[in-house]
Parts: sequence; structure tokens; C-alpha cells
Amino acid sequence: MTLQLGIDKILAQPPSWKNKRIGLLTNDAAKTSNGTSTRQALMNEGFHLVQLFSPEHGIDALGADGAKMNDKKDELTGLNIISLYGEKMMPTEKDMEGIEILVFDIPDAGTRFYTYLWTMTYLMQAAAHYKIKMVLLDRPNPLSGDFELAEGPMLDVSVASFIGRFNIPVKHQCTLGELARYFNETESINTDLEIITCENLKRNQFVFNEGLSWVNPSPALQNKEACFLYPGLCFFEATNVSVGRGSKYSFEWIGATWFNLPAITMVWQNLLREEIKIETLVINNLTDKNETKGIRIKIIDPSQYKSVMNGLLLLKLIKDLHPQDFSWQPYPTQANPSGQNHLSLLLGIPNAEQLFDAPLQIWLQQITKSLRVSHWENEMHPYLLYQ
Repeated sequence: MTLQLGIDKILAQPPSWKNKRIGLLTNDAAKTSNGTSTRQALMNEGFHLVQLFSPEHGIDALGADGAKMNDKKDELTGLNIISLYGEKMMPTEKDMEGIEILVFDIPDAGTRFYTYLWTMTYLMQAAAHYKIKMVLLDRPNPLSGDFELAEGPMLDVSVASFIGRFNIPVKHQCTLGELARYFNETESINTDLEIITCENLKRNQFVFNEGLSWVNPSPALQNKEACFLYPGLCFFEATNVSVGRGSKYSFEWIGATWFNLPAITMVWQNLLREEIKIETLVINNLTDKNETKGIRIKIIDPSQYKSVMNGLLLLKLIKDLHPQDFSWQPYPTQANPSGQNHLSLLLGIPNAEQLFDAPLQIWLQQITKSLRVSHWENEMHPYLLYQ
């Protein structure tokens, strides 16, 4: 059975709101199954688009991580684009003038700190406030919907931010449509919300292993392998270790000029055994243009891989192996200009850096406990759309 995305379904069977004045939040990563951008496909079929909104990375999905995106005109459609990752995160009353229905279509990366999810929640709140219906065109979670792969920590509200507004796990294993339904009730957003579901999507399906073409949702996630590793390797952005941003190996590789490669590869490979393959690889460091040594990681079977746990374990080992060289550092973005407390914001735990000062065995006990989210599937059950 052929997988149909939400956008495919409304193109095949136009909805009653086709001729209403539509405000569309999207980007170039949102495409039909045959590779046409959502906004172009809708215009080609006569949908009455009047306004575009864009998330982090801009309408072209090429903007640098955390960089401010400005309003602009869309070269593809000629429509004005209002950025929701610039001066504001939520549309204003002026932005909503003349719009009769809001449509959201953006692919996700399946991880709590990926910001498209939170832009969705701001759009939901705007829709509720201005009493405008919102339609979400659903897409698969690239990390599958298998709740056996869900990993915490859950989010402590004291460290809520634009990379984690509400209390969900780091790896939630849900589609944005499912999370929209969940937030609409649990956060009392009360949007008039319609989800256009995917057709023939199975809960535990890894769609990018089964024929769906990969499209980069943002510049650093250049293939499905990087997306699988991202939930664990992103924590390194709170450190002085590079994740290879700007290279063709971003989020498949980590490195630093001071790495003890033999020690890192031996210890981590011994711990994970059959779960990964590691190769040493030198790439050009974009900050100082010097060559940087590091490791490229290959997951053997993503259906068995605990990416958050293994990423945190690698971080702990590198910190312990390099006490003189390793350091925590800020990560400034448009949403967090100071860049402070970045590990806590990513992990969802206050004072997260202090956890890594504990001896390895104590750290393992604490992290293993915090990553367990056995309740999450039951909590999400009333809002699930796929079996």
C-alpha cells in the first residue's frame, strides 16, 4: 500500500475550504510525495493562498541554526512571508488580517528540541485566539512511532524554552498531528483543529528506510542517518566538541583537535558492541579552518538504537577522558541570545551539567532512571492516529 502524506490527500480530494483565504506555514522541506513543494502544489491546484509563514531556517530551510529569519517575499509564489523565527514566534493580529483558515505543513525530526514542533504550538494558539480554524497536514515521524524507542527525560517546566515548551520526552515517537491533538487538550489551547492524516502509515514504520525520499528538514540534517543520531549528538552543542555543522557529515560525526581517538573508539565500541560502527575521520573545522579529528558513527539497526542514551554516554566518556580539554559552553540563538544553560534546555533538566560530575556508575543510574518514559504511550493513547 502506497504511503500518502496529508498534502497528497487534499490534492487528490480538495477540501471544502479550498477557496477560503489561506495562511500557510511551510518551508521548502514540505513536499508532496512526487517532490513538488507544498505551496507550489496548492497554488497549482487553485487553493486560495494569501499569506505564508516560515519557521526557523526560513522558507528555503537553509538558514543557519538559531539565526534570525526576516520577513521577505517568496520567489516561488510571489506571496509575502512572515517569519516566526525573528522578532516574534506567534502571528500578530495584523498578520492574521484577511486569513480565513490556517494550514500547517512542515516535516519534523522527531525530537523535542527541534523547533518546528513549537512553532506549530504558537500557530495553534494564534488560531485559537483569533478564532480561525487550523488544518495540519500530517507527515510521518522519521524516527518511527515505536514507543519502545521513546526516551526522556521529560521536560521540567523550570527549563521550558523554544526548544522545549511543554512536558514531553526528548524522543516522543509521535507525528506532529498526534502532538497537536495532545497539546490542544492538555495545554487547553482549544483550537478548532483538523488533522489530515497520512494514509497507509504504520506505527512502527521507518518510512525513509522504505522508499520515501529524504528531504533535508534543515541544513544540518542531510540524510536519515544524521536524523537517527541527532537526538543524542545534539547535546554536544552545549560543549566545545564539534558536531560537524557545515560539513557533509553533520550529526554523523563529532570531533575536536584534542580527541584521544584510540581511547574513545575502544571504550564506546566495547560498550555498544553490535549497535554501531565507528570510523575515525578528519574534517575541516569551520571555525578556525584547521583539520579536526573525530569519529563518524553508523547505526546498525535504528529500530533497536537508543540514540539519547548512547549520545549522553558518549558525552560522559569524552568529558571523563579529557578533563583538561573538555568544557561546557553557551550556544547563542535568536530564541536564546545569551546561549546560557543550553544543556539544561536540551535535556529538560535543571543544572544538567552537574549530573556529569558524578562517577560513571552513579551517573549511569541517574540517567537511566530519567530516560525511562514507560507512561508516555498510555498518556498519548487517546490522541494517536496510527496503529
